[in-house]
Amino acid sequence: MCRNIRSLYNFDPPATEEEVRAASLQYVRKISGFTKPSQANAAAFERAVDRVTEVSAALLDELVTSAPAKDREVEAARARARAQQRFAA
Repeated sequence: MCRNIRSLYNFDPPATEEEVRAASLQYVRKISGFTKPSQANAAAFERAVDRVTEVSAALLDELVTSAPAKDREVEAARARARAQQRFAA
């Protein structure tokens, strides 16, 4: 999976529409191979991002869990610690 796409499920507060769209954009960029599509492909690219955003938001709304919601700050600190350990010279 693309490293820029982050898990958005089971966070408190829930993922925002902007976060879901950003993840959708990264996904469409990854599978299309375009960072920025040409004018000929721009409309199809944007439609794909819109559709992936819509489906992703529906998925996040429908998922259920008995696990407690994750704290964004705690998860961000863990990610920073992993990155620091991974990239330490």
